Amino acid sequence: MKKKLLIILALVFIVYLGYNYIYQDHRNIETEQAAYILSSEVINKEFLQNAAESQAKYLNKTIEISGTITEINAIDLTLDDHVFCLFADSIAKNAIRLNSKITVKGRCIGYDDLLEQIKLDQCSIIN
Repeated sequence: MKKKLLIILALVFIVYLGYNYIYQDHRNIETEQAAYILSSEVINKEFLQNAAESQAKYLNKTIEISGTITEINAIDLTLDDHVFCLFADSIAKNAIRLNSKITVKGRCIGYDDLLEQIKLDQCSIIN
């Protein structure tokens, strides 16, 4: 009888842990402290020199990148043609202009070899 009770308690505990692991709270990148603060030129050089090492260093980390806006769309922008920043909501285009300096905070989701761009999502504009 004790053995069955222990097995049932162990199963309940495992199910509880599994549920909490699967349905954990989502990260709020905007409120997180940035792990790295750098310019778009610096991070681009790092990825060009060693993409695998840079990918391991920055992947899924919150980073702040400063640079010049070279492209603006409804929900994304590009810094210095090297860093693609995807926003959750549409960008207030009257607040930013093409060729202006800006700092963006977001989560690094990888490097696009074809376009040679670092990809960020969940971005927010710092200044």
